[in-house]
Amino acid sequence: MTDLPASSAPLTAHGADPLSGRFATPGDPAISLRAVLLAALTVGTSSFTRLRLSADVQRCIAGLRQLGVSIETSGPQTQVTGLGVAGLLKPEAPLQAGPSATSLAMLLGLLAPYGFATALRADPAVGKGIDPELLEGLTAIGARLERRGKSGLTLHGACLPLPLQLNLVTPAEATKTALLLAGLQLAGDSQLHQAMVARDHTEKLLAAFGADITVTPDADDGGGVTIRLAGLPELTPQAISVPGDPSAAAFAIVAALIIKGSDVVVENVLINPLRTGLIDTLLEMGGNIQFLNQRETAGEHIADLRVRSSWLKGVRVDQRHLESMRDDMAMLAVAAAFAEGETVIHTGAAASNGDPWERLSAGLRANKVKLRQEPGSLSIVGDGKVAGGGKVDCQDDPVMAMSFAVLGLASRHKVTIENVGPMADSFPDFVAAMTALGGRFPPSKGR
Repeated sequence: MTDLPASSAPLTAHGADPLSGRFATPGDPAISLRAVLLAALTVGTSSFTRLRLSADVQRCIAGLRQLGVSIETSGPQTQVTGLGVAGLLKPEAPLQAGPSATSLAMLLGLLAPYGFATALRADPAVGKGIDPELLEGLTAIGARLERRGKSGLTLHGACLPLPLQLNLVTPAEATKTALLLAGLQLAGDSQLHQAMVARDHTEKLLAAFGADITVTPDADDGGGVTIRLAGLPELTPQAISVPGDPSAAAFAIVAALIIKGSDVVVENVLINPLRTGLIDTLLEMGGNIQFLNQRETAGEHIADLRVRSSWLKGVRVDQRHLESMRDDMAMLAVAAAFAEGETVIHTGAAASNGDPWERLSAGLRANKVKLRQEPGSLSIVGDGKVAGGGKVDCQDDPVMAMSFAVLGLASRHKVTIENVGPMADSFPDFVAAMTALGGRFPPSKGR
């Protein structure tokens, strides 16, 4: 059950004792989604703990059940009994795809090698936003996507599928994952070249499940890699404790750094270097963060982080570094607001498109944070404290809502966050988890 107010009610945050205790980081949603999809292609039963049942994962589970996969959830345990590589069954009814373009892409890749037509329904905006490189990959193996009306899609699977040989110029991680799911179910070796750095959770999970996969960096050290994947292997079921989402951990990490006297252990944090941009930046800012109990599961590195309150200093963050924390820019801004000196974030074209940097800037200004926004950059000038006292309309952005809640815990006056309904899906236990550490969320008027 969620501990959040009704979606029409605001959330207020103000005042916190020095934070202490342990923060259990929710499972990473990206790894959760990929793990379930790969488990569906094993012969046998995989078991997961800390699986993040986000809207994407729940919709994916519903679709896999329509494809004949048995999935049972009991408390913290989820068991997936797969049908083997290329063993999925034709669904009798349309699959409800989405709610994001990520899960839609992965379903398309998963089903592309099958010689039957699959009907899907997706939000019109999601259906229109399919990556052209994914469509190119589907065409390359002989599959075809047909649009029907505003929300209908029909995927015509490949009758004589061929291995993939594709160069991804602007590799969206979801597209890469979708094409690897397709290549896994095609006879012969598929090969993908990605021209720049992209998250590698799928490659690590494929290796953990027993796939024959190699990743070779480009000779020019520009971040590109070539991925070779042998098709039609027999995957081995796994028992995996899903690593904790570093973006969810960020709320406790930053709160502990900016609330004086805090000493918190943030448990089970994924420390994949492609996901730790915020942690790396906080260390550069002077954050007191220790890595404890380091270990590995399913090819991913994990650690418990001991975080103590610190005097932070402003830094410069270039656009390339920002790519490794693209889900954490609001928390970076909160940390910068409480730092001494200027933090300059080189955002590139994103800073001038009004979304989401404009919303973030508006929320900071409402809480008396000094900043300067220019084309291609956002500068935040801090003096170690924030007045607060503002109202923030997060426009149904759960990460923005939780970030400003953290700001409110450390500011001099309460912060009121409106439109927090989507937090119930993103992190339903956020308020309870932060309250257990010492945070305070007083009732707002009308609650």
